[in-house]
Amino acid sequence: MRIGSIEITGKVGLAPMAGVTDRAFREVCAQNGAAWTVTEMVSAKGLCYGDRKSHELLELDDDARPTAAQLFGDDPAILAEGAKLAAAHRPDWLDINMGCPAPKIAGNHCGSALMRDPELCRKLVAAVRNATDLPVTVKIRKGFSKDEVNAVEVAQACEAGGAAAIAVHGRTRDQMYAPPVDWDIIRAVKQAVSVPVIGNGDVTDPHSAARMLEETGCDAILIGRAALGNPWVFADINAWLSAERMTYTPPLSKRLLTLLQQTSRAIELKGEKVAMLEARKHAGWYLHGITGAAAYRRIANTMTTFDDLIALCKQVEAERG
Repeated sequence: MRIGSIEITGKVGLAPMAGVTDRAFREVCAQNGAAWTVTEMVSAKGLCYGDRKSHELLELDDDARPTAAQLFGDDPAILAEGAKLAAAHRPDWLDINMGCPAPKIAGNHCGSALMRDPELCRKLVAAVRNATDLPVTVKIRKGFSKDEVNAVEVAQACEAGGAAAIAVHGRTRDQMYAPPVDWDIIRAVKQAVSVPVIGNGDVTDPHSAARMLEETGCDAILIGRAALGNPWVFADINAWLSAERMTYTPPLSKRLLTLLQQTSRAIELKGEKVAMLEARKHAGWYLHGITGAAAYRRIANTMTTFDDLIALCKQVEAERG
């Protein structure tokens, strides 16, 4: 799959997730086989206003490339200006969020609410495309509601605006992340446009990844929630899709070591106070499914220092290793 002039060598990338896909997590996923990564979504308006946090979200590392910077907004002029500012951070391409279902985003006419106006979607893509030399992709949903299923129309509008690829989440905005997911809409979009189509929704393991590729004909897949506490899901899927046809389940020691490495990197980037607050949820994800996980999560939710995390990992290893 190519996005503009960029050749993507694998089939599975890391989906953008607010509050999750920071630099440390993107690096871990790239190290474990993610073919590309995407930043947390960033407000174009925030970039234009010089918001420090918005710019920090776009700080990138070569170790996690190729990386796309994801922007959101509903004004073509502001999105174009935000694209210029985002381009200064040297992403490999720019992605426009047209799929976020969160009330604070969709309620402000951004994210998935944009799908109610396909012509605006076209204008937004064209504005960003004309603002920089970077390729532009979009991430959309099945539609806004069960009565407004228009992913095909929106995808065609985005292609007309100059989109280099289109990612489709097979749920409406009203569904949020609740089942069922509709892979048929991904296939319909793939048949309706000529640019690469990336499928998203309910791919959790090698078998579901293979099924999505076969049933929808999509060019690649985005993995989101299935990577939480499980960044090696990419290597697992890659191995299955290759001639190896094997799966990989990491031992507990590997899970704990990865958690420590990710947190250590986050501390380098954000400082211990912020990184450890965020490490609480990551620890919960990494420990999911092991015996006594609930008790370990309670301990994790009290952590304030990296030493606290080291102590927890030693306890888990001693009791469950």
